[in-house]
Amino acid sequence: MRLQDVHAVITGGGSGIGAAIARALAAEGARLTLIGRRRDALEATAASLPHAHVAPADVADRAAVEAAFDSARSAHGPISILVNNAGIAPSAPFARVTAEAWRGAMAINLDALFHCCQAALPDLLAAPAGRIVTVASTAGVKGYAYTAPYVASKHGAIGLMRALATEYAATPLTANAVCPGFTDTDIVGRAVANIRAKTGRSETEALAELTRFNPQRRLIDPVEVAEAVLWLCLPASRSVTGQAVMVAGGEVM
Repeated sequence: MRLQDVHAVITGGGSGIGAAIARALAAEGARLTLIGRRRDALEATAASLPHAHVAPADVADRAAVEAAFDSARSAHGPISILVNNAGIAPSAPFARVTAEAWRGAMAINLDALFHCCQAALPDLLAAPAGRIVTVASTAGVKGYAYTAPYVASKHGAIGLMRALATEYAATPLTANAVCPGFTDTDIVGRAVANIRAKTGRSETEALAELTRFNPQRRLIDPVEVAEAVLWLCLPASRSVTGQAVMVAGGEVM
C-alpha cells in the first residue's frame, strides 16, 4: 500500500467527492480524519473505512478548525496530507447576489482553505512528503453565468495553491488543485432540480443543460476525481506542484 499509515485530513469528507477521496486514500492504507459540518454523514462514511476519525467542524470557523486539527492529531498523529474538499455552490444572477451570499461562498470555498492550510502547515512541512490537494473546479479557470461567488472563490483557491507551491518549492511539500467539471454529486442534483423547477423541463433535459459543457456529454464520476487526488498525494507526484489538474472530459484544454 502506497500510503500505509500516512495521516490524511479531508474536509467535506462525508459525501460525494469527499467520501470517494476517503475511500481511495483508505484503500492505499492511509489513516483518515474526516472534517465537516454534518456528523451523521461523516460517521456513515467513516463506518465503512478501517482507520477513520471524525472531527465535526465548520471549516469557515477558525477556532473550530484549530480544534478539529487538534482532534485529528490526537487520533492519528501528525498530518502528512491535507485535502481541501468542502465547498458550496450558490446560484443566482449577479445583480441578485446578496452580500451575505457572497461572503458565505468566500467563507467556505476560500477562507476555509486559509484556515486549514495554516492549521496543517507545521506538520506538512515536517513530513517526508507533505501534500495539499484542493478540490477546486473548472470554475476556477473559466467563467460560468449565474455563479459569480463560486467562480470567484474557486479562482482564488487555485491562486492560493500556486502561491503555496511557489513559496514552498524548495521543500518536499507540494500544493495542487484538482478541477472537476460537473460531477455526479448532491450539489449537481440540486442544480438539476432547480432547473426543472424554474423551467418545467424534464430531468433529462435539465441534466443536458449541465452535461453540454462536457465534450463527452456526461457527468464526471466522483471516483474519477478521487483517483486524481490520490495520485497527487503519492510520493511519485513529488515533481508536480502549483498545478490545476482538469478532470472534465475535455471541457478545459
